[in-house]
Amino acid sequence: MNWQGKPVLVTGGAGFIGSHLVEALAGKGARVKVLAHYNSRNDPGMLRTVPEETRQALDIYYGDLKDPWSVRTAMEGSAVVFHLGALIGIPYSYVNPYDVVQTNVLGTYHVLEAARELGVERVVHTSTSEVYGSARYVPMDEAHPLQGQSPYSASKIGADKLAESFFLSFGLPVTTVRPFNTYGPRQSARAVIPTIITQALTQDFVKLGALYPRRDFTFATDTAAGFIAAAESDRTVGEVVNLGTGEDISVGELVDLVVDIVGRDIEVRSDEGRVRPEGSEVVRLLSNNAKAGELMGWRPQVSFREGLGQTIAWIADHLDLYQTQRYTV
Repeated sequence: MNWQGKPVLVTGGAGFIGSHLVEALAGKGARVKVLAHYNSRNDPGMLRTVPEETRQALDIYYGDLKDPWSVRTAMEGSAVVFHLGALIGIPYSYVNPYDVVQTNVLGTYHVLEAARELGVERVVHTSTSEVYGSARYVPMDEAHPLQGQSPYSASKIGADKLAESFFLSFGLPVTTVRPFNTYGPRQSARAVIPTIITQALTQDFVKLGALYPRRDFTFATDTAAGFIAAAESDRTVGEVVNLGTGEDISVGELVDLVVDIVGRDIEVRSDEGRVRPEGSEVVRLLSNNAKAGELMGWRPQVSFREGLGQTIAWIADHLDLYQTQRYTV
């Protein structure tokens, strides 16, 4: 696909993964519009940290996925739509499941319906490895059963199935990409890696919940490259594709690695307020990424230690963006 001058919409483009995708698309010459959640400050989110030249070239539209008019207005004239917009905090989904369902399920419906009505060439929809629940076998391929162990994961299962239905019912050219745990610069403290790093950089202890869960971490630029590869391949239309490294690490091992890179003695303390309900905790996520390699030639390029080092360096330079003494849900 020739991206030069191609009109593209990225919902959630002001967020963590979205900002990396926007930066990559702009670098390929695409004309990028971002649908960002409205706020009274006109705050562009993580887009404020991308290079000025890139930010000036973007068309940022402030609206709400729950409003079909917002979605359609933002999408008009777009050839390709990357749908990343969502409410993603699992702990927040325990507190306000209604908001999560409205944004993630109804919002996705609005994106799919607008794309169908406007005749969009391709839609790339964002899933999450959380839809699998705790691994029943590893590595986990796309045929792994789905289990909604949190309201968040249940909302994403609903959104994924809507995307599937629009392909099967209406022929909408949609691909669902299923990232495993993405990390890197610009990620908020609601995620485990920034939580560990910000505490390790600013105090002599790290407060965490369970240390035994294992996760498959993919660097943000690799995830963004996976989105683009999915849009470029005709073989991914109507498919679900995992984006993961095929390697996992426990939260406890992750702390040890961060401490080693930071070079400080850090005590790990248990915080009951960060422990998920027993039946909701996903114990292990480990991807089988063979399908991504076969259908679109994608493989991760950044090693975990290299990516973690880049993330630590970025967070150290942007500690003002984090509330290190507060647990972010």
